[in-house]
Amino acid sequence: MKKAKPYVMAEGEDTGTILKPLVFRTDETTPKVVQSVLLERGWNEFDRKEHNVEGWNLYWKTSSFRMIEHTNVKPWQRLNHHPGTTKLTRKDRLAKYLMYMKRVYGTSIYEFVPLTFIMPGDYNKFVAEYSKEKQMLGTKQSYWICKPAELSRGRGIIIFSDIKDLIFDDTDIVQKYICNPLLVGKYKCDLRVYVCVTGFKPLTIYIYQEGLVRFATEKFDLSNLQNNYAHLTNSSINTSGTSYEKIKEVIGHGCKWTLSRFFSYLRSFDVDHVLLWQKISHMVILTMLAFAPSVPCATNCFELFGFDILIDDNFKPWLLEVNYSPALSLGCKADVTVKRKVIHDIVELIHLNGPRNEGKEGGNAFPGLSNVSFAKSDKGRLSNVCSSLPYGSLLQFTSRAFKKDESTKGKAARICPKNTRTSQLREMISKQNLLLMAKEPPKVKSKLKSRHSPHKISLSYVSLFPSYTCKTSISSSFLSDNSKEPDPQAGNFVLIFPFNEATYGASRNGLNVKRIVQELQKQMNKQHSRVGGNKTKR
Repeated sequence: MKKAKPYVMAEGEDTGTILKPLVFRTDETTPKVVQSVLLERGWNEFDRKEHNVEGWNLYWKTSSFRMIEHTNVKPWQRLNHHPGTTKLTRKDRLAKYLMYMKRVYGTSIYEFVPLTFIMPGDYNKFVAEYSKEKQMLGTKQSYWICKPAELSRGRGIIIFSDIKDLIFDDTDIVQKYICNPLLVGKYKCDLRVYVCVTGFKPLTIYIYQEGLVRFATEKFDLSNLQNNYAHLTNSSINTSGTSYEKIKEVIGHGCKWTLSRFFSYLRSFDVDHVLLWQKISHMVILTMLAFAPSVPCATNCFELFGFDILIDDNFKPWLLEVNYSPALSLGCKADVTVKRKVIHDIVELIHLNGPRNEGKEGGNAFPGLSNVSFAKSDKGRLSNVCSSLPYGSLLQFTSRAFKKDESTKGKAARICPKNTRTSQLREMISKQNLLLMAKEPPKVKSKLKSRHSPHKISLSYVSLFPSYTCKTSISSSFLSDNSKEPDPQAGNFVLIFPFNEATYGASRNGLNVKRIVQELQKQMNKQHSRVGGNKTKR
């Protein structure tokens, strides 16, 4: 039996009227998993023969959009890229942004960035540093890594200790090689952490609480720097190695774990994985602050980034790079587990409009540490989402008394039995056609049911900061509005910025980077104090 399409109806509308399903648009670069998930959720694929030229709701592709496409986007449409975000994912440009932030705000807060030189311009500086270090270390070797600025998937990377082995073409970056990585069963690994930015003006950042851990497939060995299977964790390299199919010590088969499995492994050794996740969240925010002011203003778009992070044997995270359009191919079981749900949860995030259902299942890297509680209850979105959460939280959201947005007009919508979170957009599609969509967003009842949806999403999530104070307003519309406060979570996507009232205020009208960095520094100081206190007790 064919599954009925989810739909929503306006109050007073004929119950026999079924509105059109949502439509997604693709090109030849769109990942197959995106198409599969959207079809699974009841969407239709855009067809020029069947649909109006503007009759689509989400356009997802790997490459960037032209500025004219951003300019012409309609209120009911979403693009999966912000303009100007590719600059963050070029290694040389990322290095420049982070170097600037280091100079302005100090090395201590940006300590997650390895010492970096941009070639060929910084060649003399690198030689001076190399010579200085060589003189200090004597016979002991120092290690460096050279990466082409524009290439990905581990292509063109050189690891060296002798400057004679340094070869670079065009623009490359040379960084201090982290030669004390955390090893799992003697294998090097790094983390792929997914981050979704739903807006740069104001800046709104979500981190995904599940992800991937990628392993090298041969044991780490500094005596052989040419062995990419021991030093690089890129799946595109390691899947072609002879050790990929072998059962490896601790790791097992293949070269990937889920992030939840990795944190479970750390917990078995009494590692403070919550503190590690806090550091990673700080890193993400500080990286975004480095280039957010330069991103052009655009509405109705979002960006999924893939942060590659190395953990050293002191459990310090290091930023390796930031990926634009992170790979969404499904090459192994861990890929399927994580990436399909990432897409489901992005759809929930960009369409989120009310409380989530209770009792849903879903992966979470931090079981038992999740969920948000409020000091005061209210009828706003945040409390509706969070009041049903069963566990205590590391983060206490303090909700103020919120005033209902009286300016929001339109009929309240009645949600039919079969619908998903995406039904909010269907309310915006008129019975006649997409172009006659209402200008004012309607209000939606607070309780939604998603009985038809095959995708179950967990309400549980870990909170990363000790306190959160944020003014919020009631907003029932799907349409973007920069005056509205962000939702705290959608599936495993959790809001990490803004993280308190001060950062909320510092990001609403322009971006007060200095104030935000000060607030982050306060959080980090409290973090260090707690860690120091715990060590003293022991």
